Amino acid sequence: MKISIGNDHAGPEYKQAIVEMLIAKGHEVTNYGTDSATSVDYPDFGHPVATDVSEGKADFGIVICGSGNGISMTVNKHSKIRAALCWMKEIAALARQHNDANIISIPARFTSIPQAVEMVETFLNTEFEGGRHQNRVDKISC
Repeated sequence: MKISIGNDHAGPEYKQAIVEMLIAKGHEVTNYGTDSATSVDYPDFGHPVATDVSEGKADFGIVICGSGNGISMTVNKHSKIRAALCWMKEIAALARQHNDANIISIPARFTSIPQAVEMVETFLNTEFEGGRHQNRVDKISC
């Protein structure tokens, strides 16, 4: 799979652990995130991820900021994006199963690195169920 990832200053260590796991599993990763704890603006790192996913250059996206909210709001402004703010693997699974989410948003200040890695693995390994959920997903876009 092709995965795009972006993070602000709250997530460099999270990104590093997630990227290492993704590469070990044979995924191709495009990294738009910062490697510094110096304050930056999360939209600058979220927009390129959303663009890759919406244009089909990436199969999925991963975004990380302190609360996960700001960067999730940013990427959800893009056409064809369904980003889900996840804080546990069960939410990540449901985001894929029921909402066909294509970007996972991780709150670095409220999850541990092992939790984040586990959520990403769950997210990428869970299929959309379709069926009754497809009708709902079709109603999301404006």
